[in-house]
Amino acid sequence: MRSDAALPPLHGVPTAIKDLTWTAGVPTAYGSRAFKGFVPDVDAAVVTALRAAGTISLGKTTTSEFALMPHGETDQGIESRTPWDTTRSAHGSSGGAAAAVGAGLVPFAHASDGGGSIRIPAGACGLVGLKPSRGRIFDGPHPSDAGGVGVEGAISRTVRDTAAALDALAVEQPGALVAVRRPDVSFTECAEQEPGRLRIGRFLTTLTDTVLEPDCLAAYEVASAALAAAGHEVTDIELPVAPAFVDAFADVWAVVAASVPVPPEGETLLRPITRWLRERGRRLSATRFVAARGVLETASHQMVARTTAYDAVLSPTAPCSPRPAGWFTQSGDLEEEFARAVQYVAYAPWQNASGQPAISLPVHWNDDGLPIGVTLTGRPADEATLLRLAAQLENALGWADRKPPIWHH
Repeated sequence: MRSDAALPPLHGVPTAIKDLTWTAGVPTAYGSRAFKGFVPDVDAAVVTALRAAGTISLGKTTTSEFALMPHGETDQGIESRTPWDTTRSAHGSSGGAAAAVGAGLVPFAHASDGGGSIRIPAGACGLVGLKPSRGRIFDGPHPSDAGGVGVEGAISRTVRDTAAALDALAVEQPGALVAVRRPDVSFTECAEQEPGRLRIGRFLTTLTDTVLEPDCLAAYEVASAALAAAGHEVTDIELPVAPAFVDAFADVWAVVAASVPVPPEGETLLRPITRWLRERGRRLSATRFVAARGVLETASHQMVARTTAYDAVLSPTAPCSPRPAGWFTQSGDLEEEFARAVQYVAYAPWQNASGQPAISLPVHWNDDGLPIGVTLTGRPADEATLLRLAAQLENALGWADRKPPIWHH
């Protein structure tokens, strides 16, 4: 009989895998009718890592088609909803993961983030969502996205659960194109340590015409006050992102969409916004794509340089509370859908470009009972400090004990 000491760290813990991620023998449709019935014959590295840690996947969670949009609308069923108000979106693209954790189906769920896709759904569902550093988690065997902005991760209810998931996922892989060294202690141990007195920068501005809702400003101030009360130095800073970033990221995102290998007979099965983005990506010349990648690389250096004096940087996770289901597509106009997406992710994609770790924390609930998240961004490869700081905030604000009303029905 096997001794407890020999059991893997997450032995028997239920989880779920995002529909974007290959799972051998399990249908994996990328949120798309074009891939209905596709069954991979190999596991993605993150699936292997979670299985080795002892977890048991209960199934796949929904994603927007190819994870391109910050909502959960697909042609495969209804949009994923936040359990705090099932008329409202769980957002995306990891909306199914956040809905599953928020509703209590699993303690944590695998997720991925190419422009806010972990942090935004976590914020909408009252959860902890960590976008790890670029290179922290190996995402093979399929190649990285064309923009180099996507990372694997998880969504959970508590900081400690997020740290435990990161310990399971952050398996070093020989030959990885980008890799960062693990800290000397486990991430789970980091979440149990005091952070010490830190320098925290904060900002509210964006590069878009996004208007910040009062509820989101309130969450930002709640977090600021809690950080100050814990003894940290909180300082207002300028927006660390240059204006050229928005158009460059949109160009790269269109090429990411166009690069998905859809079989010719599947093109007509794609959602209108996906076809629109793919056509936009196909129209971009190789020269312009390389230029856009160059802008993101330059912006990355600038963002790290402008925030390196701070142990963490505070900003909103999203500019407004969870939107009603169908809000992004209600006009039927594709440019309007994309414009709403750009506005909703206004605070999120810059960390994907810079590769910095960022964690969304559910610090506030508005008068309608909807969770509102804020994001802390860390120095490159410094999840350890973020987890210490996030755990301190969690202890001070007590969100780990909050559960949506549907838990009690």
